[in-house]
Amino acid sequence: MEMNQYLEVFIDEGREHLQACNENLLKLEKNPSDTSIVNDIFRSAHTLKGMSATMGFENMANLTHQMENVLDLIRNGKQQVTPELLDTIFMAMDVLERMLDSIEAGGDGNEDVSELLEKFKALEAGAPPNEGKTEAKEALEPGRSAKMDYDEFERTVIEQSKDQGFQCYEISVHLRKDCLLKAARVYMVFNLLEKSGDIIKSSPPVEQLEEENFEDSFMITLITNEAAGDIEQKILKVSEIEKVEIVPVRLEKPKAERTETGVAGSGSGEDTALKREEKDEGKESAAKKSGAGHKTIRVSIERLDILMNLFEELVIDRGRLEQIAKELQHNELKETVEKMSRISNDLQTIILSMRMIPIETVFNRFPKMVRQVSRELNKKINLQIIGAETELDRTVIDEIGDPLVHLLRNSMDHGIETPEVRRQKGKPEEGTIVLKAYHSGNHVFIEISDDGAGIDKKKVVKKAVEKGIISESAAARLEEKAIFDLLFTPGFSTADRITDLSGRGVGLDVVKNTIESLGGSISVHSEEGVGTRFSIQLPLTLTIISVLLVEVGKEKYAIPLSSILETSIIHKKEIFFAHNQPVIDFRGKVVPLLYLKDVFQVPDERDASDYLSVVVIRKGEKLAALVVDAFIGQQEIVLKSLGNYLTNVFAISGATILGDGQVALIVDCNTLIH
Repeated sequence: MEMNQYLEVFIDEGREHLQACNENLLKLEKNPSDTSIVNDIFRSAHTLKGMSATMGFENMANLTHQMENVLDLIRNGKQQVTPELLDTIFMAMDVLERMLDSIEAGGDGNEDVSELLEKFKALEAGAPPNEGKTEAKEALEPGRSAKMDYDEFERTVIEQSKDQGFQCYEISVHLRKDCLLKAARVYMVFNLLEKSGDIIKSSPPVEQLEEENFEDSFMITLITNEAAGDIEQKILKVSEIEKVEIVPVRLEKPKAERTETGVAGSGSGEDTALKREEKDEGKESAAKKSGAGHKTIRVSIERLDILMNLFEELVIDRGRLEQIAKELQHNELKETVEKMSRISNDLQTIILSMRMIPIETVFNRFPKMVRQVSRELNKKINLQIIGAETELDRTVIDEIGDPLVHLLRNSMDHGIETPEVRRQKGKPEEGTIVLKAYHSGNHVFIEISDDGAGIDKKKVVKKAVEKGIISESAAARLEEKAIFDLLFTPGFSTADRITDLSGRGVGLDVVKNTIESLGGSISVHSEEGVGTRFSIQLPLTLTIISVLLVEVGKEKYAIPLSSILETSIIHKKEIFFAHNQPVIDFRGKVVPLLYLKDVFQVPDERDASDYLSVVVIRKGEKLAALVVDAFIGQQEIVLKSLGNYLTNVFAISGATILGDGQVALIVDCNTLIH
């Protein structure tokens, strides 16, 4: 049986445990005396160690093992929680994350962890002897078969192997009392069993067996398709083995029961709080088996993408059927198509909801980053996260992380003042950054606000004039919003000196471009001395969008409804010229007029008319009016990429296939206004 089939489960669960460790470490930093937090971190580290050892990632297993030893000292009162200790554990978290990234990318996950191992060993050596260490000599009493305790990952491996027709055994091997080379016998047994199947766990752990740090017996959990009798005969052929006991692994019992009847000596360091929690977990698993609780399964992103692609084809065919039913005027066909449309709409809602991911998957990495950056800047910063459960489409989630990192670092560097400055201003020494997400209509809003110094508008204008972005005469006429928009100009920075965090003029312009490429927008509001708020508006999904279909010559174009402010019919007499550019008066605003037939070079074959069909579009506060030949109507369409050969087509973001089989190009309104 290949362990590679469990790689995806290992990566997913590994990330969950690392995230849990990071969150609990931040809590522990604020409450160093709370041993329940240490127990949570210890449990995650212990599970991660078992998972990585099972999958054969030795570097990861060794690092988590050393980290586990130090955590064990803390929870047994042998070691104090210090900033240096926490820094070391955070460094280990960073290395473990890089290892997982490497494994996910197809690598071996190996990194040089020697320096970190030495740091952990030094921390361990600095503590008093720990008699209550959890992984002290774990031995089996001769003549007794004990149950081993399996973490969630190991249980998954065992259950899935049984589903595939394999057997899972706990094999107790008892050596003779006069055995001299115990490690050699262990090696020979392991070598034999690895030829028969997969070893997923041993008790004591492998490193203790290699160091002969056990009594006269040890236990191995083996997944195999061989009979128990054949395996027993193989092991007994190894010299100096007194007895072998083989029992099938049964996972029916709750975890707490197995712990109490487990390996002799394994519970010497367990505290009552941990046992109580394990019993609760046992009850919870029993409830799930009885049918209670919420049932979920893991589905790979690739399968969801395939499902989405198939549904997109269905949407195209649905449009085609609607077109045919309209042309034929057949009542029964129209009723069937209407029913199909209702069902497909419900199906669309379900598929899109399956692709929705809580934004906490992005937000979760920020508390650790804020801690690190605030230490580098010698500032005290408290990050508050609100609305982490807000859901976004996976395609948006994948892209939004880096812009948010830029904005948070900007708030920490430019916004929040140093403790000394905040004291002088009568503010608390600790600055606050609030990261907030919420739904509104078909959009998600993300706000990053701080209670820092705010934006110095005079300084922004002065820098813009110095860099030649605007003239002094134009600067004098700028309104507040226009001043804030200068922050998003490429190459613009208000930093007085270049640091690792800022001053190079790269950041907010990249943020704006990324957000606009996702069909979103960003705005700034700031009050000097009070704070700054960045507000991001994003669409819920990028795959299926609502558009207004228009006709230009013999061609059809789709304009996203999210960019449309209004449609109108105007008379040619209403057109004026400003700086040789045609404009119209739209509700008191001067709006530039763009002829799509000129933009896309469409042959004009229509008769001249005194009236024009106009679509007013917007990008933030900027407006433009697009002249088209006719409005076709509103429709939901599937956004398709133009492919690698048409990457630089001006003002076109993609294409779609209409119900009559024609291809309609999707207009990129952001580019047109820009």
